[in-house]
Amino acid sequence: MAGMINMGGDDDEAPPLAGEINVTPFVDVMLVLLIVFMVAAPLMMAGVPVQLPKSEAARVSAPREPLVVSIDREGKIFLRQDPVEADALRSNLLKLAETEKDAVVYVRADRTIPYGRAMEVLGIVSASGFGRVSLLSEASAASAPPPKP
Repeated sequence: MAGMINMGGDDDEAPPLAGEINVTPFVDVMLVLLIVFMVAAPLMMAGVPVQLPKSEAARVSAPREPLVVSIDREGKIFLRQDPVEADALRSNLLKLAETEKDAVVYVRADRTIPYGRAMEVLGIVSASGFGRVSLLSEASAASAPPPKP
């Protein structure tokens, strides 16, 4: 007969191949090191400690409160937090345009108001001299980024 019978030794295990290296642990270690360096690199760039000289220059002004025009569900108009009429909105925005010409005006409108009312307010804002107007909205569930774990 041309077969071999193994009588129970350790010969039934195949010898390890020297040419194959398991790289999974190596990749895991490298990814952990990459994450450590990505977190630590910005912390190392804090800068050189120096003693700054004193200056008589004026301080930079504090950030201004954003210009927000809101329209509630009854159609009432608010400039920042204060209620205003449409005619008063134009005059108030003209006063603000003198000092805050480069400011962005954020327009918030309730979703239930008529489209024409929102366009009327947008027209008042643009006629007041503000060239940068942004419409604010809430992100929908479909466009919101996934929650972070």
